[in-house]
Amino acid sequence: MFPARAVLLDLDGTLLDTVADLHAAANGMLRDLGRPEIAIADIRAYVGRGIPNLVKRILAGNLEAAEDSSPPPAEALASFRKHYAEVNGRASRPYPGVMAGLRALKEKGLPLGVITNKAVAFTTPLLERTGLAAFMSVAVSGDQLPLPKPDPMPVIWACGRLGVSPADTVLIGDSVNDLKAGRGAGCRVLLVPYGYNEGRDVRTLACDAIVASIEDAARLITLA
Repeated sequence: MFPARAVLLDLDGTLLDTVADLHAAANGMLRDLGRPEIAIADIRAYVGRGIPNLVKRILAGNLEAAEDSSPPPAEALASFRKHYAEVNGRASRPYPGVMAGLRALKEKGLPLGVITNKAVAFTTPLLERTGLAAFMSVAVSGDQLPLPKPDPMPVIWACGRLGVSPADTVLIGDSVNDLKAGRGAGCRVLLVPYGYNEGRDVRTLACDAIVASIEDAARLITLA
């Protein structure tokens, strides 16, 4: 069991399967640039570090492009954002067990928050359109603070907004970026095995537990 005073959750790949919308935006951008479209499996592998890094990976055709600190081409980034604004939330759906798990956590009296590397312009409408906004006491997007995940800054800031210590907080995510952010802040970290993990099996990571769903996580987390 994991006693806690708050629970923070990743968005894409943990709460929501958003890959279909991201895939549509990616191919819209590639058409604008006169380039061939890509498969949805490629997008699934590239998600995890925000839209600018996603665009760089799409254009380069590899994960390593995100390690380059230079920004993506402005034309490509603007095109992706335009297309994504048109489809954001259209095909995105909560994973099985998400809604039941969030209800169970709220019923235990635990405040909830979401931490994502998605820009606030896309995070807010996505939470509203999928019914997740009503559960969240705080939402931290990738462009709200100087450093996004895997830096611990968003986690520490969210804990401050909720009035809890990171040591009394459980973070649930789907990738090594979530693990690094949570561990860096001092949280306990649970990982789901079904999300967008940049090709790295989270079951090989030294998290506190692997949980099959948010509903399963809710059974393990108790109000401290």
